[in-house]
Amino acid sequence: MLGTIAPFGLTLLIAAGVVVLALLSNRISARLRIPAPAIFLVGAAAASDLIPSLRTISIETIEQIVTVALVVILFDGGMDIGARKLRLALGPVLAIGVLGTFLTAGATAVLAHVLFGFPWLIALLLGTALAPTDPAVVFSVLGNREVQGRAGVIIEGESGANDPVGIALLVSLLTVRPENGFGSAVLGVLGEFMLQMAVGAAVGVAGGWLLLQLMRRFALPSEGLYPLRTLAISIALYGAATALHGSGFLAVFLAGILIGDAAAPFKGEIERFHASLASLAEIIAFVLLGLTVSLSDLITTNAWLIGLVLAALLTFVVRPLVLGPLLMAARLKPGERIFVLWCGLKGAVPILLGTYILATGSARDVLVYEIIFAVVLFSVVVQGALVPTVADRCGVRMRRVEPRPWALGVRLRNEPDGARRYRIVPGAPADGRSVRDLHLGHDIWISLVVRDGHPVQVRGDTRLRAGDEVLVLVDPEATRDPAPLFTRSGS
Repeated sequence: MLGTIAPFGLTLLIAAGVVVLALLSNRISARLRIPAPAIFLVGAAAASDLIPSLRTISIETIEQIVTVALVVILFDGGMDIGARKLRLALGPVLAIGVLGTFLTAGATAVLAHVLFGFPWLIALLLGTALAPTDPAVVFSVLGNREVQGRAGVIIEGESGANDPVGIALLVSLLTVRPENGFGSAVLGVLGEFMLQMAVGAAVGVAGGWLLLQLMRRFALPSEGLYPLRTLAISIALYGAATALHGSGFLAVFLAGILIGDAAAPFKGEIERFHASLASLAEIIAFVLLGLTVSLSDLITTNAWLIGLVLAALLTFVVRPLVLGPLLMAARLKPGERIFVLWCGLKGAVPILLGTYILATGSARDVLVYEIIFAVVLFSVVVQGALVPTVADRCGVRMRRVEPRPWALGVRLRNEPDGARRYRIVPGAPADGRSVRDLHLGHDIWISLVVRDGHPVQVRGDTRLRAGDEVLVLVDPEATRDPAPLFTRSGS
């Protein structure tokens, strides 16, 4: 008995040590200006070269663990966006998240076929794997910085929306049988893709509504159980959608969006739990995916060179030419449009899709997987590190959101009637105006303003600013909705 406990204890010690080091790496990342996911990827790949036994984990096991990690990340990302914020940029998000993914995959496949001679099916698989941006990397690179205005919503929305699209498209391509003919293959891919999107959307909307009803109406004996319930149901939604041949990733992302703005008991605790779990999931995903690649093999083959060329073309040619026209209809300044195009960061999702390709087992697929890894490294290290610089040059405002270790609040047994919290967006009617000038009337009043982490005394001459958090009390019989005063930009 003791002979089995000791090795298990050592395994736990090593695992806990890796997590602690990964958490500390965020400080190293801030100093070196290298995104943390790059440190996780490269560190794990180097470790697998030094300690070959680390590669004993099967690719199927890694796929499964990373899939669960991505479910957690997408659900948290959906909650962070919320339906109210998504409405501000729904058109551009759908355009670049759905149509943009198809066009990016096709353009990349053409480059892979013409420049490097990959067969069309392999080129399409490679292009599809590289098409999605990655929510884990986008959220990690932005870190404690919040992009102001519609640009930030588009970046976050795209990174969540195009993952289900890219994954569903690649899974559909893997079902292609070239001997059945081109027309049959195209119809098969489109049919499978539409089925996954339709079922995933239906399960996500229905599951999100059901989850919200459970959160509001069914009490649990302990507040610690509320976050666990949302976690269990989000994973169940993925499982249900997948079992019905739908996109489980789309289902959990939509469910997160639907509950993102909703009031529910212990909602703050639920959000903090999922944010922490998503951070841990990011570490696990990048470390495990890093173990699947040998840096020495990457360097000795021409995968790094092909990957570098494709990464440069994706960043400077494909994304601007393909997505640039799709963003023309969005109400964005030229600098904001450039910034959105720059923020098409690749990460765990392309590598996860690479493992699907790798599972087919041919030598050419190993090369494709190494190319995907090289592209992700370029994207995370070069693009990710330059995000703050590009934002500054493009005139995009990024607000630093510092951690707030202290809270001021009141716990109530029942949901407070008419209590609403808003964050003032730049250009909103309340931005730069005094409380008196808002003419709120007798049935709406501002009871609390928090600015830069400090409460501000509310008087008639108190001038509000973008970024302020305001607690607004509304008479239940009031006919006027105060939300546009704080959340709708006039630009």
